[in-house]
Amino acid sequence: MANADVHFHAELNDFLAPARRGRPMVYAVTRRAAIKDVIESLGVPHPEVDVILVDGASVGFGHILHGGERVDVYPWSVPVASAYHLRPRPPSPPRFVLDAHLGRLARYLRLLGFDCRYRNDYADDELAACADQEQRILLTRDRNLLKRKRIALAHFVRADAPWQQLKEVCAAFDLVDAFAPFTRCTRCNGRLEPVAKAAVEARLEPLTKRYVDDFLQCDSCHQVYWHGSHVTPMRRLVAALKRDAEHSPSTGAPPLSSR
Repeated sequence: MANADVHFHAELNDFLAPARRGRPMVYAVTRRAAIKDVIESLGVPHPEVDVILVDGASVGFGHILHGGERVDVYPWSVPVASAYHLRPRPPSPPRFVLDAHLGRLARYLRLLGFDCRYRNDYADDELAACADQEQRILLTRDRNLLKRKRIALAHFVRADAPWQQLKEVCAAFDLVDAFAPFTRCTRCNGRLEPVAKAAVEARLEPLTKRYVDDFLQCDSCHQVYWHGSHVTPMRRLVAALKRDAEHSPSTGAPPLSSR
């Protein structure tokens, strides 16, 4: 029996027990095993991996370990020169599917204009199928879900608070240049289109009817939106994301007024 030394770099250490982070791990090579299976047996889901070096040579997930090798495993946040990149390029514009734990994050991403599939009753096989068939980025808090074979592009959301989750995802996928606020329905993910006031007037509260003239309507669920007093704070928060502020605002991003 021979051993391989496995080194996980940067944020891949988030998946390891604290005592094992930043240290080489010894893997006993007792049988023929693809390196993907070895990496996941040590706790790191394959969609988080971008580059694998075995004794300095770039390899794919199907590479077989025999023992005696040094294995370096990198996330896509760490540039590795002349390497074979395992993680697919995100779709452009980016599209997402989110698990049941990330409803607030889905709402915030829709508010910024991103196409997000979300239901609070998605089963794991539905999430995997959606990510695979529609080439969406899976956002999840379930690391076991990330180990499903058909999932190629995904991100394990580390932060607990929704606004911090949004900052994390924006940074992970470099989303700021793709922001298009107030173009998607936060309720159903449909597109917002301008609508004549006369067409929705019967659905408005008296003060809204009196003081607001410009409206948007979802082309799917027909929810009506208008820009209220929250728009200026929301624009400030978008600007803060674009500046990559170190600290999130004390309040979360407010939703559009709607009826």
